[in-house]
Amino acid sequence: MLPEVDFPADPRLYLRLAGAASQIPDQAAIRFGQSGQLRGDCYFNLFNLGKWQTRCGLGTLSLIVQGKGDFEVTIWQAGVDEQRQRLTVQQVSCRPKQQPGGVEVAIALAPCVQAAVLYYDIRVLGTQGRITALDWVTRQAPVRQPRLMLSITTFRREAAVARTAARFESFIRQSPLATDIDMVIVDNGSSVHITESDKLRVIANENLGGAGGFARGLIEARARGASHCLFMDDDAAIHMTSLERTWVFLAYATDPATAVAGAISSGSNPAILWENGAVFASQCRPCYNGTDLRNPAAVIEMELETTAPPPQQHYGGWWFFAFPVDHAHHMPFPFFVRGDDISFSLANAFSTVTLPGVMSFQDMGFSERESLMTLYLDLRSHLAHHLSLPALDIGRWRTARIAAWFFARSLYSCHYETLAALNQAVEDVLCGPDFFAANADLITRRAQIAALRDAEKWRDIGPTAARRTDRAHDSIRFALETPLQQRLMKLTMNGHLLPFFAAYGNRVTLGAQDRGAIRKILGAARITYRDAAHAQSYTVHHDKARAFRQSLRMVTNICRLLWRYNALKSSWTKGYATLTLGGFWQSRLGCGTSDTPNR
Repeated sequence: MLPEVDFPADPRLYLRLAGAASQIPDQAAIRFGQSGQLRGDCYFNLFNLGKWQTRCGLGTLSLIVQGKGDFEVTIWQAGVDEQRQRLTVQQVSCRPKQQPGGVEVAIALAPCVQAAVLYYDIRVLGTQGRITALDWVTRQAPVRQPRLMLSITTFRREAAVARTAARFESFIRQSPLATDIDMVIVDNGSSVHITESDKLRVIANENLGGAGGFARGLIEARARGASHCLFMDDDAAIHMTSLERTWVFLAYATDPATAVAGAISSGSNPAILWENGAVFASQCRPCYNGTDLRNPAAVIEMELETTAPPPQQHYGGWWFFAFPVDHAHHMPFPFFVRGDDISFSLANAFSTVTLPGVMSFQDMGFSERESLMTLYLDLRSHLAHHLSLPALDIGRWRTARIAAWFFARSLYSCHYETLAALNQAVEDVLCGPDFFAANADLITRRAQIAALRDAEKWRDIGPTAARRTDRAHDSIRFALETPLQQRLMKLTMNGHLLPFFAAYGNRVTLGAQDRGAIRKILGAARITYRDAAHAQSYTVHHDKARAFRQSLRMVTNICRLLWRYNALKSSWTKGYATLTLGGFWQSRLGCGTSDTPNR
C-alpha cells in the first residue's frame, strides 16, 4: 500500500524512504536514484508472520518484486525482545518485458513462529530504478473461496457514501477478486442516488439506526449467498486494498469462525491510532489507543502482542468488521446505535483478529462526538450488555456502579442536561428489552433528548467571542496542586457539596476532547468547551438545585435496579435471545432472507 490522494496520511505510515527514493506523484510506484532505499517496517506494509502461521498454517512465502532495475532485497524478521534476524539477501534484476510477473524472492520459514513480523529492505544497485509492486505470495491453496459482501449503512450522508461507492467501483473492476466481493448500501434516509451495477446495490430501509441498517445488510448477505459479510460505517474511509487483504486472510484461516476487525484513527490525525480492536468490561477500552503509527518500533510491538489470542470481551467496531455469516447466530440487538457492535461481537462466538494495514479513517475526532444523546445511548447499552449476556454477568452492585460512574462524570463537569438524559437511560433499561423492540426507531426518545439540550448546545462563535473564551481570560482563583487537594475536591463532588461554590469556583476553557477529563475541571464552577476549529462553543455553570434534582432521581433509579436485579436480568436474558435469534428484524423491516426489495 502507498499513500493515496483521498487519504493525505503521513508517508511514514507506509514506507520509509532514504537517499534518492520517492513516490511518483499520483502513481503507485517508487522511483530510485543512486543510493535510493526503501524499508517496509511500517504499519501498512508489515507482514505479520505470526498471525499467518498460527491462524492460517502458512508454510510457504515469497516476495514478488515488480519494476525496472537492479536491486538488493533483504527480508528481515522481527520477534520478541526486539530481535532482528536477516532471513535472506538476494540481488534481483527486474526487466518488465522479460519478467512481466515480477521477480520472486523465496523465503525459508521456520515452522510456526508464535510472534514475528516480516519486512523488506530494498536498495537500488545502480543509478536508477523503479518499483511498481511488492506482494507477499504463497503457493499454498486457500482453505475456502469466500464470497464477501460489503454492507454500508448510511443516513443522509450522500456525499460521503457516494465517494466510497465510486472508489469501490473503480477498484473492484481491476481486482483479481472482482467475482468474489460485492457492495450493498443500506439507505436509512432514502436520500442516496447512486447508479447501481452488478457489483453495487442500494436498498431503501426504514431508519432504525445502525442496528437496523446492519441487520438489513446481514439479511441481504444471506439472501445473496455470501459466506462473509463486512460491516462498514458511511463516514469511514478505507484503502480499498484492505478488502483484498481481508478476503485473503479469511480464505486461508483454518478456523471457520475467523473475523477481521479493522483498526481506526481520526481523519484529522490519521497517524495516531484510536483503537486496534477494543475490550468491553463495564466500559469500552480501546486497545492501543494513542499508538503513533509513524513509529516502526511501536507498530512492531503492537503486531507482536496482537499475535496472541485476544483478551476476553474483545470486540470489533462496525467501521470495519468482516465475519462469517454462518457463525452470526445472533442478529444485532435493536439499540438503534451505540453498543450494537459490542453485543454482536460478544454474543456470537467469532475468532477475531486484526491485520496490519486494515484500517478505517473517521471524518472527525471521537471525543467531539460526545453529547446528551451519545451518553444516553452508551449508558443504556452498557447496562443492557451486562444484564443480557451471561458471560458479562458482574452482579448487581458492579452493574449499578456503571450508572453511578456515568452520572458522577457528568455531575463533576456541570452537565445537568446530560444528567437528565442518563436518568432516562436507566429508566429505559428498567423497562426491559420489550421497550427497545417497541422503540427500535427511537423517534420519540430522540425528540425528548433533543428537547433537553439548551446550555449544552454547540453554538457558532465569532472572532470577538473566540477571543473572550481564550485561555488567557480564564479565571483560576485557586489551584489544585497536590493529590490531597484534588481528592478533597472529588469528595465534595467538585464543589457541589460546598456552599456558594458558584461564586468562587474557577472559570476554565477546554477543548471538546476534554469533556470527560475530570482532573482538568476539578475546582471549576464555569466551564467553556470549544471545538477543534474554535468555531463553536458552549458554556455550563455550577447549579446546586439542578444537581440535587437529578441526583435524587438517579439514586432512586439505582435503588430500583438493585431491588429488581434478578428479575430484570432474567427478563433481559430471555428478551435478548428472542430479539436476536428469532425473526424480529425480518418482521420489523418487512423483508425475508430471500425476498428483499431493492430500490
